[in-house]
Amino acid sequence: MLYVIYLITVTAVVWFSILASRYIDMIDRSTRISGAFLGGVLLSAITSLPELFTSISATVLIDNPSLCIGNILGSNLFNFGMLAVVILCFLKGFSSAKLSRGHNYVMAFLMLMYLALMVNWQWMNDDAIILGSNDNPWLYLSPTSIVIAVLYALTVRFLAGDSGSESDEEGEPVTLSLRAIVVRFVLASVGIIVASVILTYVTNDIATELNLGSGLAGALFLGVATSLPEVTSTISLFRMRNFDIAFGNIAGSNVFNYFVLALADVLCSGGTVYHFGDEKVVNLTVFGLLSSMFIYMLIRTSRMWVKVACAIATVACYLAFLML
Repeated sequence: MLYVIYLITVTAVVWFSILASRYIDMIDRSTRISGAFLGGVLLSAITSLPELFTSISATVLIDNPSLCIGNILGSNLFNFGMLAVVILCFLKGFSSAKLSRGHNYVMAFLMLMYLALMVNWQWMNDDAIILGSNDNPWLYLSPTSIVIAVLYALTVRFLAGDSGSESDEEGEPVTLSLRAIVVRFVLASVGIIVASVILTYVTNDIATELNLGSGLAGALFLGVATSLPEVTSTISLFRMRNFDIAFGNIAGSNVFNYFVLALADVLCSGGTVYHFGDEKVVNLTVFGLLSSMFIYMLIRTSRMWVKVACAIATVACYLAFLML
């Protein structure tokens, strides 16, 4: 019965996320807001709502920060692995597409976030800024979270100033008013929140039943399940040959996920959230950094064989994590 509930909640998360993405697309065609900003910031944030609320729930409601970290890093690694597979399926079209220059900055900031996390666990695992008295502190904040927040702000800044690339495909005409679109978008977002909170509790029960570490459970169950909205919307955008927004959705989602980790750190009681990483989470960080480097090389090179090699290497990173 537990696994049936898991499948139902995963389906609900995906369904509500797809609806939210459709309404964001309608807003895109009904306003003059930058397409690069909508894809790399707003759409990625919407499809990352499951990561946001499952991670916050794991940290605050069930007091399991390791599950939160496994969810975030597992989702990021799965996102890039699936992006690499989709790129291989649409290799010719993707290779000829013009991507926004802002994606280069996003990938650079993402790699810096991974490096900040590795530095944290290697040299400053217990370091934190404590607000309040030593006997009764009311906030622990890791310097790593400050770095992540600054890098995310820079990501939003660069994408906001980037006009992006226009898609050759035209969507269906928008028949709803802007007010009706916003209302439906809010309702879809509420559905994502409710389903995500339930998903957190179910995943924690599955991890206990199977005697899995929280980091591994977060990567396998939460990470994959909450990444389905990004993957679904990306495949749809690739089929429409809107490669620019599709790539921005995945890259922006991974950066936003790190920002979620910083938020979870602020809400974590009794210390910083980074203190709870287990061996599987450390492996996720290493393979996540490697996959980010391969994806960055993939979008920078013009050589087809290099793109193929980088895509295969990215998929190999996810498979290697599963086998270790």
